[in-house]
Amino acid sequence: MSAVIFGASGQDGYYLSAYLTRLGIDILPVSMHGDHLRLDLSSFEDVQAFVKKHQPQYIFHLAAKSTTRHEVWQHNHDTISTGSLNILEAVYNHTPQCKVFLAGSGLQFVNKGVPIRETDPFEASSQYSISRIQSAYAARYYRSLGLQVYFGYLFNHDSPLRSEAHISRKVVETVKRIEQGSKEKLRIGDLSVRKEWGFAGDIIRGMWTLVKQNKIFEANIGTGIAFSIQDWINTCFSLIGKNPEDFVESNPEFVPEYKILVSDPSLIHSLGWNPEVSFEKLAERMMKGQP
Repeated sequence: MSAVIFGASGQDGYYLSAYLTRLGIDILPVSMHGDHLRLDLSSFEDVQAFVKKHQPQYIFHLAAKSTTRHEVWQHNHDTISTGSLNILEAVYNHTPQCKVFLAGSGLQFVNKGVPIRETDPFEASSQYSISRIQSAYAARYYRSLGLQVYFGYLFNHDSPLRSEAHISRKVVETVKRIEQGSKEKLRIGDLSVRKEWGFAGDIIRGMWTLVKQNKIFEANIGTGIAFSIQDWINTCFSLIGKNPEDFVESNPEFVPEYKILVSDPSLIHSLGWNPEVSFEKLAERMMKGQP
């Protein structure tokens, strides 16, 4: 039994590869980075040849730039939108029994500040959300043709593998430097923004839970619990025994993308999945740098 993981060099790809390997599944890791197989997801010929050759039982499409910045619109369109279509058409032509998981995002929904459900309407609020929305409709179309296509709406989740471009890792690395004697200030836009702080290792178990059944094909995969950036800062500083007020500066003029982003994960919970790593334990993992 084999599984293709597109985006294997990302944090989700890392944890999924390790998890499936422990289950005895052969992994075909594909990425544009690291020591992985290389494949241009925007090329249908390349994707089709790859799927036809390897005949996988599972495909997980996790590749993307994890940002809503407009400047990366071309990459995310090629990877998410076109990549999803290419994968699904290749599976339809050559290995229709393959189960396909496509990663979505909580950012593709209308956000009214309450827990988001899978049935809530989409909103094209960024180039990133547009790509995710198109991918979701592609999944629904190919599902109507008989393919087993699963779509997981992922909410914020982290790990020690996050880059410092993400606020969670930025805080952690700054706090660690302060612990070593740095006098720098941690500058954050809006400390009151609230979101989920799941652990990537838990989220990939949710992906596997979803593809292992055939009743639910779209589900939120998230903790359903929101914490503020201030909460994260306080927790990290508590681990080094220092007062964050001595080191943190906020920008009252900063306009955040949202004030709160949180899921209603009751559907995935009904399948037996629940996160195991708490907010506090995630902070400890990241401060220790242990995947």
